[in-house]
Amino acid sequence: MKEDAMDNDNNIIVGLDIGTTKVCAVVAGTDEHGRVNILGVGRATSEGMMRGVVTHIDRTIRSISAAVDEARAQSGVDIKSVIVGIAGDHIQSFQSRGVIGISGADHEVTQADIDRLIEDTKRVALPTDRKIIHVIPQEFIIDGQDGVYDPLGMSGVRMEANVHIITGLVSAAQNIYKCVQRAGLEVADMVLEPLASSYAVLDDEEKEVGIALLDVGGGTTDLAVFEERTIRHTAVIGIAGKKVTDDIRKGLGILGEQAEKLKKEHGFAYIPAVVDNDPIILPGVGGRQPIEIDKRLLATIIQPRMEEIFEIAALEIKRSGYSKHLSAGVVLTGGGALIKGTSELAREVLGMPVKIGIPSGFAGGLVREIQNPVYSTAVGLVYHGLKYQERSSSAKVNATADAGQSKFKIPLLGKSGVLDKMRSWFDEL
Repeated sequence: MKEDAMDNDNNIIVGLDIGTTKVCAVVAGTDEHGRVNILGVGRATSEGMMRGVVTHIDRTIRSISAAVDEARAQSGVDIKSVIVGIAGDHIQSFQSRGVIGISGADHEVTQADIDRLIEDTKRVALPTDRKIIHVIPQEFIIDGQDGVYDPLGMSGVRMEANVHIITGLVSAAQNIYKCVQRAGLEVADMVLEPLASSYAVLDDEEKEVGIALLDVGGGTTDLAVFEERTIRHTAVIGIAGKKVTDDIRKGLGILGEQAEKLKKEHGFAYIPAVVDNDPIILPGVGGRQPIEIDKRLLATIIQPRMEEIFEIAALEIKRSGYSKHLSAGVVLTGGGALIKGTSELAREVLGMPVKIGIPSGFAGGLVREIQNPVYSTAVGLVYHGLKYQERSSSAKVNATADAGQSKFKIPLLGKSGVLDKMRSWFDEL
């Protein structure tokens, strides 16, 4: 076995997506040509999470261990550290602005100036139970000249920045951190899940012209709006695939497992998409007579909840102020995107082009296994780690300076990433 899942020599990165309904672990590495190969995939049923937040420590630890053990066995990598995602309806975001004077001898912008400016944008009043997770520069302004994305080396006397700040509850981050540690792993970094998903399914051109990413998971639906190469708005909606399953369970009076299977195998999110309306026979509960339903009836249960998700997403997109700028439309990903007819319903509700986002950009390995919207977040976490590793080993470039300019942009907090800031939150662990 390889010694460490984050060993720079082996270029191995492990992404861990701890969701409400499933835990996914993806092991990847780069070869001598910089190509990404998927080495192992692990997946386990998630127990102990609700809407992206830990509700039962021991069950979450067991789910993490099961997924990581499967990925470890498949890849032959001794996994010791992971990059983990964070989501949940406790996530909030807002815009901030900072300004500094450029004090160097030649009034040339240095990395220290950029770091100082980013620190200035973080001077905002936050409740004691909330901390900053990401600070993402949107544009820099030098001596009144806006539209600057990489100010390093430019000349001026005054530099401003508009940034997007994402915050989360300290307790939610602590509990994820605690579960990963107790599963025998280290947290190498913690990344907002819709950002991670965007690395896996969006490309530069889409981010340039304007696009919204909608990740329909089990417990939450995550939204990220991009335009002019950078993120403009994020939101987490506390309604997702598990609510659809609950509606089926209650509407038909069946078990949760039956409802989930029914949704995956026979479910339609858009009633006009149902062509074959053959009846489905379900075994009765507790020795009762079998239940017979048709696909159209099932679709009448699923469609209203999926409509609600897309209507809330439409309101969030409108609230972002970028609803008229999304020339590339919407990319749907996550397990909820697998329900048949979802893209048609989303196109009707949102009123813009919609496509299903599938992780891409791999040279080899278990490529077919992860070409599924379910793995978008886990794969995105891997890309985050690979890109940060590349930056660290070559010239030690601070990711804050050029966040958003490559497909796998890394919105890190300061020089060492969000984890350095988070470590002070976990003194009691």
